[in-house]
Amino acid sequence: MAKIKTIGILTSGGDAPGMNAAIRAVSRAGIYNGFNIKAIYRGYDGLINGLIKPFTTENVSGIIGTGGTILKTARSTEFMTEEGRQKAYDNLVKEEIDALVVIGGNGSLTGAMNFAKDYDVCCIGLPGTIDNDLYGTDNTIGYDTTMNTIVDCVDRIRDTAQSHERIFFVEVMGRDAGFLAQNSAIASGAEAAIIPEDSTDVDQLAQFMERGIRKSKKSCIVIVSESPKCGALYYADRVRNEFPEYDVRVSILGHLQRGGRPTARDRILASRTGVGAIEAIMQGQRNIMVGVRNNEVVYVPLSEAIRSDKPFDRKLIKVLDELSI
Repeated sequence: MAKIKTIGILTSGGDAPGMNAAIRAVSRAGIYNGFNIKAIYRGYDGLINGLIKPFTTENVSGIIGTGGTILKTARSTEFMTEEGRQKAYDNLVKEEIDALVVIGGNGSLTGAMNFAKDYDVCCIGLPGTIDNDLYGTDNTIGYDTTMNTIVDCVDRIRDTAQSHERIFFVEVMGRDAGFLAQNSAIASGAEAAIIPEDSTDVDQLAQFMERGIRKSKKSCIVIVSESPKCGALYYADRVRNEFPEYDVRVSILGHLQRGGRPTARDRILASRTGVGAIEAIMQGQRNIMVGVRNNEVVYVPLSEAIRSDKPFDRKLIKVLDELSI
């Protein structure tokens, strides 16, 4: 195996708070250990189009507490083609990049895995996604910040819900996982959460509401994990149709969940995994994701990290049910 001298960094897919902290950690740890660092702008599209520049410690000064990603990001359809990956590889060779650190979620790490298979490239993934759906790491970069953002929003929505005695369906992100919805529901004191891991019908929702009414509750908040078919609008319409006596409103939090200054927890996770990426490269690791499990830095094969069956603690469903009386 040729000695690795130059490491490329890119962010891909949806942005997540803490990505800049990860960029900073990879850059500084890499330079500290004698590597050249090159920044790839606009994700895989930037790799295809040669948007690559050398990075120094000055480039990452002062970014640990900023949201978004200074490298910009994109969802690349061209990289999903053989022709696109060939262009990307040609630019890696041209720029003499020996290893690639990809900060992103499920789709981004799938792209890294396929790229590594096609061209025998050393790819290291960092778990940068608000959805917390990557296997093998307890939390992902951005998840904690987003959950705190959701809780803050729900606290504000509760003020108006109580004032007007309304039922609010609040839709949050999460892709195909309910980690954000379930945990933010517990943290915000919501009455119910509708998540992919647990089927909930309108009759069950009615039972939640009626239970609250018997306890003299005049308002209700239901957190709904996003879905193209059964999101907050769907459930709100069903409740309106079957229970017209309820004053039902919908709040879709949308992209504000992705923004904001990362929490200390996300900054630390990004820093630990960023340093871990450099250590993995120095140890000869290839095609793995760096995560943290049980407070220990771990290396997870990319093929494992992108699994869609990350364990969901179903005890949390019981916790919310007991606390929502």
